[in-house]
Amino acid sequence: MGTVSIIEERLNRYAPETSEEEEDALKEIFQEIILNGLSDEKFFSEAIFQGGTALRIFYNLGRFSEDLDFILKKPNLQFNWQPYMNAIESVCKLYGIYPEIIDKSKKGTVVQKMFLKDNSIGKILNLAYKRNPEKKLTIKLEIDTNPPLGSQSEIKYLDFPLACPVETQDLSSNFSGKSHALLCRKYTKGRDWYDFNWYIARAILPNFQFLTNAINQTGPWAGQNIQVSSQWYLDALEEKIISMDWQAAISDVEPFLKARDKKNLGLWSSEFFLDRLAKLRKIILDNASDHIDY
Repeated sequence: MGTVSIIEERLNRYAPETSEEEEDALKEIFQEIILNGLSDEKFFSEAIFQGGTALRIFYNLGRFSEDLDFILKKPNLQFNWQPYMNAIESVCKLYGIYPEIIDKSKKGTVVQKMFLKDNSIGKILNLAYKRNPEKKLTIKLEIDTNPPLGSQSEIKYLDFPLACPVETQDLSSNFSGKSHALLCRKYTKGRDWYDFNWYIARAILPNFQFLTNAINQTGPWAGQNIQVSSQWYLDALEEKIISMDWQAAISDVEPFLKARDKKNLGLWSSEFFLDRLAKLRKIILDNASDHIDY
């Protein structure tokens, strides 16, 4: 099977029902090829894959995600993307993709960024929906070069385009990173709350040590030496839920959902998420009782 046929077969598995879903599927295929290139270059010996795209690819999160987010295993403010750019370019070319790779690394900046822009992938495929042939897919890569301590990880295996190992943040630590964003982000991002609901439905508990370190490192509580207990966490979330603009949250997440999943957004409100919070409280209490020695 040729390289183009492999990508077409992959795209067909998504069975996109709209042009937006097809666009999201193309982005995800592009993301997986990038991850394959990073794995080939031993990137995951020093970095961990985290965030929404990691959840989407390896843990079956229902929404699509735009960016590839990473943290270093050990702080290194000298990190830059240059050593990995050739590897990504090489693996992309194997599949007929010729992206523009833009290194946005800045000396002294904690979060280093790189962008890949491409309009070649859409030109080599038989797409079901018409799209502007000059429109570029854009994938942003971000890495935290001074991450909070306490994150845990595990090895997962990418299936496409070839099997390869990817070190990912475990679900408990990923939930903590998402919780930090929920509590500290200065703007409304509905995707955060979609993920929050996803974690609760799976009875995942946050890694409180990692969350404590994150809360004390960046955001409105930075430097206050807060110990994030379960009660502190639940109280802070309750305050956030009550103050949220849920219509803005819905508008943010809606473009990343398949058409059949959008109907559940009608439930989103303070009352709905306070109910989710009550369920999380029970999960925490049940987990605590499971660890009591009799």
